[in-house]
Amino acid sequence: MTKLHKIIALLCAFIAALIVTLFRMQIGIAARDNPSVEQRVERGRHLVEKVAMCADCHTPRLASGEFDRGRWLQGSLVGFKPLMEMPWAAVAPGIAGLPGYTDEQGVVFLMTGVRPNGTKCLPPMPEYRLSREEAADVVAYLRGLAR
Repeated sequence: MTKLHKIIALLCAFIAALIVTLFRMQIGIAARDNPSVEQRVERGRHLVEKVAMCADCHTPRLASGEFDRGRWLQGSLVGFKPLMEMPWAAVAPGIAGLPGYTDEQGVVFLMTGVRPNGTKCLPPMPEYRLSREEAADVVAYLRGLAR
């Protein structure tokens, strides 16, 4: 094999490896762009439980102060209030199953802070500004909690 043939063979091998790498990268991008239902639910669980901390208001507590896991996100009295007089929600509604909302209404609410009837929630509920994907993940998780 001549030197030229060796260079051409190495170049072909490099190009083939590059094509395989690009193909694998494209598959990874497609998987990330089209997450499975399980991935969406898991991301929604993470946002609800670890980021937004929804249980703090929407889950009752046991006498020990721990969350009542048997009534997870099923609504509760809000156990704190502001020091000054202001509009305030004393009760956090149940959000397990996302009752009263279609999936799209839930997504819009989590993106804008506006309910389907056009009103905003009272504090202490924050007006979340989630991305559409994040909101859809939260809706997927909450829907999975329906009893």
